[in-house]
Amino acid sequence: MSDDIRLVTIGRIFRRRWRLLVIVAVVGALVGYGASLLFPPSYTTSTSVLLAGQWEERELLTQAEIAASSTVVDRAAAALGWTGSSGSELRDHVSAKATDGNIITISGTADTPERAQRLSDQVAQQFVTFAARIAGSTDPDPAAGPEALRQKVEQTDRRITDLANAADPGQTVEGVQARTELEKLRTTLQEAMKKLDEADPATNKTGMVVMGPAARPTGEAPPTRMQLVVAGALLFFLLAVTGHLAAARANRRLRTEPEIAAALGSPLLGTVDVPGEPPAHQPKGRGPRAWIRRLLGLDTRWDIPTPRMSGDEASRRIRYRRVCARLREQLPAPGVLLAVVPDGDDIALRAAGQLADEAESDPSASSSSRGYPMLRVVQVSVDRPLVPDHDAESGALVVLSAGSWTAAELGGIAQACADGRHEVVGIVVVSTVLARPARSADPLPDNAAPALAMRGHARGGSV
Repeated sequence: MSDDIRLVTIGRIFRRRWRLLVIVAVVGALVGYGASLLFPPSYTTSTSVLLAGQWEERELLTQAEIAASSTVVDRAAAALGWTGSSGSELRDHVSAKATDGNIITISGTADTPERAQRLSDQVAQQFVTFAARIAGSTDPDPAAGPEALRQKVEQTDRRITDLANAADPGQTVEGVQARTELEKLRTTLQEAMKKLDEADPATNKTGMVVMGPAARPTGEAPPTRMQLVVAGALLFFLLAVTGHLAAARANRRLRTEPEIAAALGSPLLGTVDVPGEPPAHQPKGRGPRAWIRRLLGLDTRWDIPTPRMSGDEASRRIRYRRVCARLREQLPAPGVLLAVVPDGDDIALRAAGQLADEAESDPSASSSSRGYPMLRVVQVSVDRPLVPDHDAESGALVVLSAGSWTAAELGGIAQACADGRHEVVGIVVVSTVLARPARSADPLPDNAAPALAMRGHARGGSV
């Protein structure tokens, strides 16, 4: 597709391919429903564990890793005792993360709400137990712990008092200095002990509290069955639209008159209009494939712009007469021309038939002036183009609709004309228009024949 993708292009796809898009979306929904059957529903719930004291961010992350570790999950699996659910299997269904406020959130996922609730609660309980055991086992020797240090400080304090009493009970300068130094030492020890109490990890970081049981989940964890169905329908719908746009981008059919003239190597004589046929009169194939194409709307092209509103019958016939007049100017002498139409181009076939009728009804044909050349309509296959050999024809006129054929296909038709010794004297491009009702105030001339719009018209035979 040479022009940019715009909203009008998307709207044209929706308008002309809505049946196909709906069916594709339904197929995508069925695929999503089938995927939901392969993945059983799951339920997720969470419980929170509060860590008392002051914790750094990296310490909280460490505690979250411990909560979801294999040791804690294995202990929870052993406590639950579920058949076929080992610690390694439950490890994929348990997660933990640190949140604001020194809180570790532990989440558990299971196939039922009850099992999800029990799993989350049990992992939280095992985490608190395991963390307390780690905190209590950091210093196995009680004599080296904070309590033993406090006892040593108290003994030192009493010793300082004894030394102060024994140091020169008189009022000498040396005795006063000794007692002053001992009091400073006592004060320093008390301040150090106070700081030790404030920074004691056994006092501040061993208190972990489970903040209530996990709530029983009331809905499935994503993706739910409905989400899979909607996602499948939306995905297939977007793929269908994208496929249409990609096919339009890859389309190599010629749409403009200069491109068509360059591919056939002949001048453009003009463009004519053909009123669009109502759906009831469009040719319909037989068989299941044709029925499916009609059901999906594939029997009509979507990438053709909406036909513009045409004038009345008289204005359309003026275009045909102008083309016939240019043909008369192209030929040195009146004669018969082959009107070559690609096989399957019904619009061009109707236009060629009307051109033949206009040439036959030329009022100047019976006068002394030179009349329009007669046209013999032939259809040529674009796959293996074959044009009848030169007989009494004065050349070939190619009639085709824009946007239907590639440069290679048109080049094949030009080569077939050359092989049959027919010179391509011109090209006529046909477009579909929306016909207006005929105006009674402007009747057609008496000598004008009615426009022929039936398939297979051939003056002298159709090949």
